[in-house]
Amino acid sequence: MAFGVREFELTLMHRMRDVNAEKVEETLDRIGATRAELREAHAHWTRLTHAPRAPKGAGALRRALGPPPHRGHRPAGSLTCDVLRWTLPTWPGLAYEALVGPGGELWNQWFVRPSGPVATDFAGLAPWACVVADVVASFPGAVQIDGPAPQHWTVDFCHGGSSHRARFVYGLLQRLDPAP
Repeated sequence: MAFGVREFELTLMHRMRDVNAEKVEETLDRIGATRAELREAHAHWTRLTHAPRAPKGAGALRRALGPPPHRGHRPAGSLTCDVLRWTLPTWPGLAYEALVGPGGELWNQWFVRPSGPVATDFAGLAPWACVVADVVASFPGAVQIDGPAPQHWTVDFCHGGSSHRARFVYGLLQRLDPAP
């Protein structure tokens, strides 16, 4: 099995399935993929990440996705990181961003809105339509919290007198829950 954009998207969906299985199933049907393909793409990516001679970090992303259409730099404290972005067909209007440290190590990878955060109201918080920055920009006082697993984030915020927890995988909104 070659490993390209489709397989990479399936790999992302494998992790998203933990939080929003219904959306993943709906998307698999829409793109004509099976659960077996989803599992095989994840297993293949896992084998690649542990193979001694396979590229690591941003090199693995480049191998799967090709050269990034966007390259830039961003200060991170006293260091500067490289910013690499790819567009993926399943998530139009968003970009998959990798932040790469000075030594080539992958610092972060997640979905972003290339034009910057978009303010939305509570009704606009739809799964796979918002990224972390959108929620933080839309609800003053929102607090980002590390999620319970790798590549998971949560953002707690208040709206309408209630506390809410937005759950993200790879920076992409998966669902809203009442905040504990």
